[in-house]
Amino acid sequence: MRAIPLVPLLLGWLALPAHADDAQDRLNRLAQAEHQQSYTGTFVYERNGSFSTHRIWQRVADGKVREHLLQLDGSPQEVLRVNGVTQCVSGTLEAGVSSVPDSPARAFDAARLSSWYDIKAAGTSRVAGRNANVVTLTPKDQHRYGIELHLDSETGLPLKSLLLSEKGQLLERFQFTDFSASQPPTEQMLTPSADCNAVQTVTTKMDNARQKVGWRSDWLPPGFDLSSSASRKDPDTKNQVTSLMYDDGLARFSVFVEPVNGAAVTDIRTQLGPTVAVSRKVTTQKGEAMVTVVGEIPIGTAERIALSMRDDAAAATSTN
Repeated sequence: MRAIPLVPLLLGWLALPAHADDAQDRLNRLAQAEHQQSYTGTFVYERNGSFSTHRIWQRVADGKVREHLLQLDGSPQEVLRVNGVTQCVSGTLEAGVSSVPDSPARAFDAARLSSWYDIKAAGTSRVAGRNANVVTLTPKDQHRYGIELHLDSETGLPLKSLLLSEKGQLLERFQFTDFSASQPPTEQMLTPSADCNAVQTVTTKMDNARQKVGWRSDWLPPGFDLSSSASRKDPDTKNQVTSLMYDDGLARFSVFVEPVNGAAVTDIRTQLGPTVAVSRKVTTQKGEAMVTVVGEIPIGTAERIALSMRDDAAAATSTN
């Protein structure tokens, strides 16, 4: 499941040049704040022309980061996460949850990200009545999106972010309308409702990920590495489904591989806001399989990744 992100992504209009070191320092501060700062707030999330409002509570205590998210309009939706791993969900979010745990992104490394993004400080702004510093991350290639972050001057946390396509189109907006870091949330605020259903997860050992799942990619965008992998049985088809998750330290995508077993399947190419889904059928010595790439990357990049997936036992051949 892709829960509403705390840090969605972006690129915008303020343009007061500053040293790259200043921007990297602010990103490094953001990385620390996400794991050290308690807060409460209300934010608006915009995607594909639709808006939703959410309440969020985060408390950092005893080495744990607990995050409780509640949608305030539309159908009730709720998420509880501990250290980035989903514990329970409710509403329509349940349909998107798998038994594979959320993949924590690698430690936020501004210096490493500078290999793939042009990182700049771009002036100041004011969001939810608070002063913010603006940082832009402009991709150096066509395989990822641009980001504009408005980071709270006091805490370093993101008060607003914009995610833009390679053509400069707004794909996603995240913006606090109310934010407070003065008091940590109470236990009651962090307690989910009875409608929040527990998520059962399975894990695999990263050191043996390739041997366990049996699939690999012959091509990845520069900077993207395998962050986790798992294999599970689909309760409906009874097929063994392989999942692989990749990230560049900021952007991420997942690859799912499932045997076709003679079933009629159709290639898919679709995009909703920043999220793309591309499915392609491939043929291996073990039979036909459907490869699906899902993530916040350009659709052309997702298609190339899907066609590059190979069965470790034998090279897969596209059935285009």
